[in-house]
Amino acid sequence: MDENLSRGYCQLSSPQVTRKWKASGTRDHITPPRDPCSCVYLALVLAGAGFLLPYNSFITAVDYYQARYPGTTIIFDMSLTYIVVAFVSVIINNALIEALRMPVRITFGYIVSFVMLLVIALCDVLFQLFTPDVAYKITLGAVGVVAVGSTVQQSSFYGYTSMLPSRYTQAVMTGESLAGVMVSTNRILTKALLKDERLNTIIFFFISIGILLACFVVFHISRRSNFVKFYVTLCSGGGGDNREDRKKRTTSRPSYTEDVDLQDPGTGQRYGVLVIQSPTSPTQTNRAFQPEVETVPQLSHAPSLSTCHEEDCLTEAPEVSYSRTHNYKSHLSTLSGIKKGLLTRLEVSRSVWPYMLSIGLAYFVTLCLFPGIESEVVSCRLGTWMPVMMMAAFNVSDVIGKILASIPNEWSRARLVLCTFCRILLVPLLMLCATPRTHPVIPGEAWPIVLSLILGLSNGYFGSVPIILAPSHVPDEQREICGNIMTLSYSLGLTTGSAAAYLLDFWLGPMTTGDPCHVPVFNITSTSSPH
Repeated sequence: MDENLSRGYCQLSSPQVTRKWKASGTRDHITPPRDPCSCVYLALVLAGAGFLLPYNSFITAVDYYQARYPGTTIIFDMSLTYIVVAFVSVIINNALIEALRMPVRITFGYIVSFVMLLVIALCDVLFQLFTPDVAYKITLGAVGVVAVGSTVQQSSFYGYTSMLPSRYTQAVMTGESLAGVMVSTNRILTKALLKDERLNTIIFFFISIGILLACFVVFHISRRSNFVKFYVTLCSGGGGDNREDRKKRTTSRPSYTEDVDLQDPGTGQRYGVLVIQSPTSPTQTNRAFQPEVETVPQLSHAPSLSTCHEEDCLTEAPEVSYSRTHNYKSHLSTLSGIKKGLLTRLEVSRSVWPYMLSIGLAYFVTLCLFPGIESEVVSCRLGTWMPVMMMAAFNVSDVIGKILASIPNEWSRARLVLCTFCRILLVPLLMLCATPRTHPVIPGEAWPIVLSLILGLSNGYFGSVPIILAPSHVPDEQREICGNIMTLSYSLGLTTGSAAAYLLDFWLGPMTTGDPCHVPVFNITSTSSPH
């Protein structure tokens, strides 16, 4: 936002902020506080890792869960549960935006994740208080609850960082990518240092809980820094987080769906706020982004259509008539707004459908294979290390792919769709590394890990490029809707890919509960006995 200060992207409508500007000089010459040693930036990187860390902790402990629930589709079930619940939580979050403030929503996500990780670590891993059947359901329930908290938290973080300079939104995105790397590193270290699988899993979960607590503390400390307070005060009109001040400000300015509103005085366009109804023209844009607050007119001062006296006109009947007419017009306005919103989305979809198809295909292929099928690849040499290494390879290469996607590159629509479609070849290749379960067509450890690296690298790249390029193909007033449509395509790809993973697992055949390498323990002991 440093470069946007002189462009007027923040509307300074509060008298308090206006006085601050006058006291400190003109807007073009104001000097915002510095971020010493990039502390706020690093805090947001850690925060971005924090809301994806709980889910990654569940799926990365794949070796423990496969031993705890042999012959089940536990990793497939975790993936589908998280994605479906997260999709529903997006709708719930739209209602919570008005009911809860941004810091409350973020804290809610931290508390939910902390409690669920602690419950699983103590009740299921440490003490094993439940039978396997009950523990299985509790684990999936915990994943679902974590999905609710993480989804609310994620959207709130992006609303929060929209008040700060653009590089701080990038910090949260970087943290998201690093979450998988951090959890994989945690799992590799705990598994390598301790041979007892139950003990190293307990330590693994408690380290994840410790990182989560660090994210919580660092976020609230950074929120109180002068750097953050400057931009939040600038964009929120000087009200801070005090609820009474927020109520007072609503009398002089309309309330929006987020805690702040970034607005260009020249065009009336607001930034960083999710708008459900998008207009189709610049004139309508100003109306949608700057809703007028309708007030009931005072009838005593209203122009009279007849020559009646004031005391004769002030009766109950005109008020009732006005109320009915007002409600009727409100319903018509709502229906008209919904119709315009649908038509606008159809118009935007026609412009960016290749990018919608690309991002949907990218995540469909990824969720077909990760984490489900990758966890089913068997290695007689690595044993339970194999799925852990496969997921680590995916997470590291995914980060590299997202970094490469930030490099400007011109992609034609046809070439982008073609390259994304070619990723489907990874599905049969990785399937051949896992089927048949006892004697895969492509044996060994090298090829599965290489294919996992390619899957992660291409997911990071082709999962980011479409959503980066799509907004440039629509008018400025439709970019918010474009982002919503791309997110919908992304969610559909995730959901359908998770469902398709079950079909691929059915293709693999029934799971084996014994040793897939055909080296049973009783054979080893019998050969060493005198008999």
